[in-house]
Amino acid sequence: MYKITVVSGDGTGPEVMAEAKKVLNKTAEVFGFKLEYKDELIGGIAYEKTGTPLPEQTIKTAKDSDAVMLGAVGDWKYDTLPPEVRPERALLGIRKALDLFANLRPAIVWEDLVSSSPLKPEIVSNVDIMIIRELTGDVYFGEPKGVEVINGKKTGFNNMIYNEDEVRRIAKVAFETAMVRDKKLCSVDKANVLDVSRLWREIMIETSKDYPEVELSHMYVDNAAMQLIRAPKQFSTIVTGNIFGDILSDEASMLSGSLGLLPSASLSDKGVSLYEPIHGSAPDLTGKDIVNPIATILSGAMMLKYSFKMDEAYKTIENAIKSVLSDGYRTKDIMSEGKTLIGTKQMGDLIAAKIK
Repeated sequence: MYKITVVSGDGTGPEVMAEAKKVLNKTAEVFGFKLEYKDELIGGIAYEKTGTPLPEQTIKTAKDSDAVMLGAVGDWKYDTLPPEVRPERALLGIRKALDLFANLRPAIVWEDLVSSSPLKPEIVSNVDIMIIRELTGDVYFGEPKGVEVINGKKTGFNNMIYNEDEVRRIAKVAFETAMVRDKKLCSVDKANVLDVSRLWREIMIETSKDYPEVELSHMYVDNAAMQLIRAPKQFSTIVTGNIFGDILSDEASMLSGSLGLLPSASLSDKGVSLYEPIHGSAPDLTGKDIVNPIATILSGAMMLKYSFKMDEAYKTIENAIKSVLSDGYRTKDIMSEGKTLIGTKQMGDLIAAKIK
């Protein structure tokens, strides 16, 4: 029995979460384990009901569980709220509260979806990249920060800060991930300009001595952004800081053609981990049964793999998704000529039916 805290959030979050649970329940039935879900609030819905986007009850339940599954947060109607109670603050808050320091975002272009990519097939065919993003440091958390009047002018500032321990622990995750892939690791920084990146690179090089089998390379972030589009197959495992990783992982997601396809895992080295799709809440699509649930379903599969060490169950879900896509079924975001258009619920039903 595994206890799962479910924070579906806002917009289409509850819709895609329902399909992920449907597939997880079928997988549990087939593999002989049980999942116990506890729903809690996060994001805009939490603010409406409790006055805060991240209630203490949510954090408490999460810490007492075996893993956390998150849908999505945010809605345009909350855009005028003060920054400290915006739904997005809950994401930063729960990452900090659970010490979720390593974000793993796979960007894989499946054979049946090569045509969904905006890039040429010869560029994206067989792309398989794992982006590892440090999640609890950098400009999102650096202090001091704020907006003040300095020399008579309103001035905003955020600090990009990393200490050596923060870099070492994400480096360790990156090298160990590279070891089970093809032993190639690209560290992305801006060491030609930023002092913090020079420290980052120094620690990466130091850590590489513990992993002599891994080929470590370095790339400036602006070049990496270009290379992800020009020649993405040169990459296997990428490690980078919080803000660079935020941008590059979203860019890499479009290699596959849709944000609705890509999951993520946010890992802690001493507590529960969190699993979520990389897409947003898409409030304009809420209740229309058209959003793609595959990213959330795959996030559930990553939970089985990383939190519960169920590699076979993970692979079974992945193969079920591939089989449904091979059968020609598509949600609106990945629809192409000659395929069968289906909705959110039917996609979940078809994938669950393939779990055997």
